Amino acid sequence: MAGSSILIVEDDQNLLSALKYNLQKEGYGVATAADGAEAIETARRERPELIVLDVMLPKLSGFDVCRILRKEMTVPILMLTAKNEEVDKIVGLEIGADDYMTKPFSMRELLARIRAMLRRAEMVKPQPAGEQASLKIGELEIDVARHHASCRSSPLDLTPKEFDLLVFLARNKGFVFSREQLLEKVWGCDDACDTRTVDVHIRWLRQKIEDDPAKPKRLVTIRGTGYKLVG
Repeated sequence: MAGSSILIVEDDQNLLSALKYNLQKEGYGVATAADGAEAIETARRERPELIVLDVMLPKLSGFDVCRILRKEMTVPILMLTAKNEEVDKIVGLEIGADDYMTKPFSMRELLARIRAMLRRAEMVKPQPAGEQASLKIGELEIDVARHHASCRSSPLDLTPKEFDLLVFLARNKGFVFSREQLLEKVWGCDDACDTRTVDVHIRWLRQKIEDDPAKPKRLVTIRGTGYKLVG
């Protein structure tokens, strides 16, 4: 959304300048950092509403920056990587990134991703009084207001996006959602988003809530349709 503050972390000065120009042209407030250490300092000082974070950075990698900031804030993080390897994408999502893009990318797609992520961040702000603040699905307990979830009374260590996905499915227990629907409802994405993002988050969420992730009984797949959470 225009007017939102965005932090760009990129050591390629040409790309950094291009990103800053295009984001400011769209009406966003922009802060920049050229290395990992500066990124952490700037994020703590500016408290941006979204971070565009390159993986390959001097001093600290984008992965390290993401790990550190994710412990301190729930700001949406879009990671940029020059590698087209699945492992890099999975690592980024696992440590708390909300989405990723592989270089080279079109500026139009980047802007679409940013708009979608900011819409989603706006949607998941604390609900007004009277909204359901806690959910219980079988042995799963979710305290939405405190951003806390547990299974069999044991706390679950969830990334912000894993938590959002779990809350959405819990609020719609028993209903089946396709990957495209989950991208829209949980990520706020349109066709620019990769459906594999959903599969990765489902896989990691199962690692945390299922007794046997290979044979899920809580977060189940409906062949040819999508996913649903059952009690």
